Amino acid sequence: MSTITLQEPVSRAELWSGRVLSGLVTLFLLFDGAIKLIPLPVVTQTMDQMGYGASDAMARALGLITLLCTVLYALPPTSFVGAILLTGYLGGAIASHVRIGSPLFSHVLFGLYLGLMLWGGLWLRDRRLRALLPRLR
Repeated sequence: MSTITLQEPVSRAELWSGRVLSGLVTLFLLFDGAIKLIPLPVVTQTMDQMGYGASDAMARALGLITLLCTVLYALPPTSFVGAILLTGYLGGAIASHVRIGSPLFSHVLFGLYLGLMLWGGLWLRDRRLRALLPRLR
């Protein structure tokens, strides 16, 4: 097992792959947060179907939390904290879908897919995270 030091540079391909993954996650979560801030009828209807009620106030609060955590993730100095907060947020989404019996691969595991992209993108672009979680060979 090799360890990565903080001096080891990230290759251009890894850096850009990480930026693309992180960018996709960021764009999706910004969109998700924005539609909750408005809130669009599809948001409140979905919240009602999930057992949380069709509350505009709750939708706005979730939108604000999503946007705040996503901005923290998008900014390099706070990306690790943002990733941790978004992991908790996505875990709550997974738990909500499990509770109502949503389809496994399309709904329940969507938060896992997004979380893997989130952490994978951060790992590829941030050598500090690589030092903390080195890859195994």
